[in-house]
Amino acid sequence: MENSIIELKFSLNTFYFLISGVLVMWMAAGFAMLEAGLVRSKNTTEILTKNIALYAIACTMFLLVGYNIMYVDNTAGGIVPNFGALIGSAADDATHALEADFFFQVVFVATAMSIVSGAVAERMKLWAFLAFTVVLTGLIYPIEGFWTWGGGFLSEMGFVDFAGSAIVHGAGAAAALAGVLLLGARRGKYGKNGEVYPIPGSNMPLATLGTFILWMGWFGFNGGSQLFIADKANAVAVSQILVNTNAAAAAGAIAALLVCKVLWGKADLTMILNGALAGLVVITAEPASPSPTLAVLLGALGGSLVVFSIVFLDKAKIDDPVGAISVHGTCGALGIMLVPLSNGDANFVTQLIGLVSIFAFVFIASYIVWAILKSTMGIRVGEEEELSGMDQHDCGVDAYPEFVTVRGQ
Repeated sequence: MENSIIELKFSLNTFYFLISGVLVMWMAAGFAMLEAGLVRSKNTTEILTKNIALYAIACTMFLLVGYNIMYVDNTAGGIVPNFGALIGSAADDATHALEADFFFQVVFVATAMSIVSGAVAERMKLWAFLAFTVVLTGLIYPIEGFWTWGGGFLSEMGFVDFAGSAIVHGAGAAAALAGVLLLGARRGKYGKNGEVYPIPGSNMPLATLGTFILWMGWFGFNGGSQLFIADKANAVAVSQILVNTNAAAAAGAIAALLVCKVLWGKADLTMILNGALAGLVVITAEPASPSPTLAVLLGALGGSLVVFSIVFLDKAKIDDPVGAISVHGTCGALGIMLVPLSNGDANFVTQLIGLVSIFAFVFIASYIVWAILKSTMGIRVGEEEELSGMDQHDCGVDAYPEFVTVRGQ
């Protein structure tokens, strides 16, 4: 009887891991739709190509290299991980299948890379982007992920990042910022005297659909990070996590709506979408311990902050077409620093050390990789290619051919 109960718990935990992983995988579709909606129609096919290709590369690199660096045979407290080999198989006393754990983790690294694709959209070479994807997903992300989730030095210090506000979202934003600084802004985005010229996205229905898909996938992102569900305590914890995740997203959207109304007298849909995502990123650092009321407050802080962050980056001439750096970087940092408000095991000093360590490492490593790519194969398309659109330059396929004038006529 006891063995049957153990096997049942093992099966339930494994199934929960797998379903959570599927939900997180679905976030790849959310990023694709969000970014496709926020870029111009002439760049839609290219951004979709980036999203499906980065997912495929991320899964392959994490399978061959990344998971082993992050988790296999690592010694607690280290800075440099052990470069282990193969996924292996679960021990006799394991609570779930190790393969399910790998599947759950692999979709996280794809999420981190998806953040980068939106920030560098509309002017980066496809193949330079894919080359960077190989390095980030196979090496950079696994090393910083090992520091906390793999038992490294941040874990030993007591750094808390429940589902990846810094490890996933902050890392993606840091890599994106490094690329954007070397890449430069889209042509026509900024004037000589500091003017900021809006470049509207082509499809708001797609962007909205993408946001709802991400919102849905986040239940797997945060809920699955509880790791267990096959007993009463964990089932209650998962339920609390999902309630808090939803509450923070809703509050983030409302806060962004109200801030836009106060600042500009209008409801800016793109800001509202990013407000919901900002609330999700903030609560990701610690969705288990806050009360639902506190989760609302945290989400509202994120939804308000993201509006000001996007405006600030624009004034600093840091061109991010989808607001990814603000959503995942600025609000990821906010989430990390707010963890001690509800989690007594965390403290502000350790949280700050962890945040700075992750951001600095990923930013510097990414900047070096981007710089190497820039000096060798180049990372930016030429002026003519940018003006005609990335779809024709990189893919040769228009996303909306009925709206394109036949070339040569």
